[in-house]
Amino acid sequence: MVTRSKGALVSIGNAPDGKPPADDRPSPPEDERPQDDRPPIGRALREARLAADLTVEQVSESTRVRVPIVHAIEEDDFSRCGGDVYARGHVRTLARAVGLDPAALVAQYDAEHGGRPAPTPAAPMFEAERIRPERRRPNWTAAMVAAIVAVVGFAGFTLFGQDGTDSGSTTVADAPAATGSRAPKAAPSKPAPAPSESAIAAVPQDKVTVKLTATGDKSWISAKAHDGKLLFDGLLKKGDSKTFQDDERIDLILGNAGAIELFVNGKKVEDEFSSGQVERLTYTKGDPQVG
Repeated sequence: MVTRSKGALVSIGNAPDGKPPADDRPSPPEDERPQDDRPPIGRALREARLAADLTVEQVSESTRVRVPIVHAIEEDDFSRCGGDVYARGHVRTLARAVGLDPAALVAQYDAEHGGRPAPTPAAPMFEAERIRPERRRPNWTAAMVAAIVAVVGFAGFTLFGQDGTDSGSTTVADAPAATGSRAPKAAPSKPAPAPSESAIAAVPQDKVTVKLTATGDKSWISAKAHDGKLLFDGLLKKGDSKTFQDDERIDLILGNAGAIELFVNGKKVEDEFSSGQVERLTYTKGDPQVG
């Protein structure tokens, strides 16, 4: 026999209907309990930012996520992110900046927005077209010299091999005429073939040159010069390309790095980025060091 708080006596056995009392039923595992008590993603990010004593501008500067998008995400408005792939990347980035668990917030986003998006098929490996070397033109000067030497040698052999000065002088006199008739004419030079646009050829050595092409899917990109000047901030659709140059450094943010093909100073960057992965990259005149 046990005693309730009101003093009523209750039997530990089964209830009259044959079922165990509600208070004695086993509780579900913690990971199967409803998660409705979790705060919204935006509110969790805002409260963590305020607890870290950070402003929206400071978070935007450290994450390269634009201020309007940070405000929208803190209001649980993900429509300005450009899709689930970019929204997941922004949530992960902001969570790291304010000290929250990125995996937990991304999982909460997936649960609230229909699950994790299907991975984008990997784009086929792109092999940069090799620049064909310029065809060497015939060296007509060397050919003419060789022809003259051969004719003069033949004339000398004829001169000293025959008796009589008349025949020898005739042979020597005929030599220049023979030389003139046998010397080939210089052919007009052909213009050098134009370099292919699929790779950056002959990039300036005193600048840093970056070329981006969206091959697998669209991607939001941002590019800044070394002095902080914004060179581009927008969406790069599949098949589009952008090329940037600066005297010292170029800073990049790739919203969907797995969809971008990247050339730096005429060399392809072979790093393998995942679809939906947000990457922050910086390149100078000496990059890439290897490749």
